[in-house]
Amino acid sequence: MMVQSGPLIEITDVTKTYRMGDVEVEALRGVSIDVAAGEFVAVMGPSGSGKSTLLNIVGCFDRPTTGTYRLAGEDVSGLDADALAETRNRTLGFVFQSFNLLARTTALENVELPLVYAGVHPRLRRDRAAAALERVGIAERLHHHPSQLSGGQQQRVAIARALVNEPRLVLADEPTGNLDSRASDEMMGLLAALAADGITIVLVTHEPDVAARARRVIVVRDGLIQEDRPGGRREGAGAAASEPALGAS
Repeated sequence: MMVQSGPLIEITDVTKTYRMGDVEVEALRGVSIDVAAGEFVAVMGPSGSGKSTLLNIVGCFDRPTTGTYRLAGEDVSGLDADALAETRNRTLGFVFQSFNLLARTTALENVELPLVYAGVHPRLRRDRAAAALERVGIAERLHHHPSQLSGGQQQRVAIARALVNEPRLVLADEPTGNLDSRASDEMMGLLAALAADGITIVLVTHEPDVAARARRVIVVRDGLIQEDRPGGRREGAGAAASEPALGAS
């Protein structure tokens, strides 16, 4: 296996312009960011700031108008839709605010889905899905349906699904938005633990207390990086303190 040198994410002078009729809207106006492997980064910004556009580019759902984006050493700036989809499947995992679980399938089956699409043998995908659920502390609810799980448990299933393809980068879009404060705190502890294991976490949030749990906070405003600072709380002690609760609901 080739060892990558340099940042996992390298975004250099990226702009993104959308045309709406005769009007051009500059969503990003020259953004440069490097993110190392294993970093835990929170991205904040008001509505219309460009943070969602930035997330879409980092997640290979969209391409920059100008500038370059290198992911794990590969320039993905000019890839076509099929190549971007292949990169997403190979390198990234996604977690969303609304969980996006299939209601009529079990936790295990929900986590298996990416492996079904990847053509993995049924026995192997069951084993990998079960291991992912164990990793997020919910192995005892393999056969529960989403309606039988709390919000925090459903989000754990969603994280397990994001991890089952062994991604190098997990993008989490408002993952605590539908959780109560206790479940939100546990979720952030879990994400910090995953980052400590070497998985890069990029989290989008509008909640300052959630962002403060990350090791680094990037603030986007008017299509520019307004601020790039260390997080407000170090997640060595924080993750360790949260770890016993990770198996709880």
